[in-house]
Amino acid sequence: MDIVYSSPVVEFVTVGAEYCAFLEQSEGRDKDSFVDTLLKLLPLLYVKATLLPKVEGSEFLQPETFVTEADYEWLRGMLTTIMGEDDAYEDLIYDEQMQTDESRWKSVGEELSDIYQPVRDFVETFRAGVEDNIAEALWSLSDSFELYWGGNLVDVLRRLHRVRYTLHLHS
Repeated sequence: MDIVYSSPVVEFVTVGAEYCAFLEQSEGRDKDSFVDTLLKLLPLLYVKATLLPKVEGSEFLQPETFVTEADYEWLRGMLTTIMGEDDAYEDLIYDEQMQTDESRWKSVGEELSDIYQPVRDFVETFRAGVEDNIAEALWSLSDSFELYWGGNLVDVLRRLHRVRYTLHLHS
């Protein structure tokens, strides 16, 4: 069986599509149920991304994108609204070169949208069914996971955990 249709890829597409659909259909959701669902979906998405097979790709070839800037901005704004006063948070980031901690303000809505974009693009490429495009998109997805959105996922998961269990002490 070709690697692009292997179980790890199909399972990632399944979880990725569920993540994207959940976000797209979240307008009007209450924050508590939104956070509770993401605390279940995000770890699963992370695990499935770590199980993706390694493929050769080209950093010069960029796979087709499906998420427009308007899509991204709509989603980010909607998610920021759901999170309300819990959207913005301060995060300490270790600067390897300077060997110091640096404080940055982040947004849950923006972080979730930054994860959504490469995941949605890959899911749509997979649905189109062109194996060469899927292989290139798989390389791009894995590369961006390692460099960017995997770390964002961990950061936003920590923030959502804090919102759920520390800031509001829900039962």
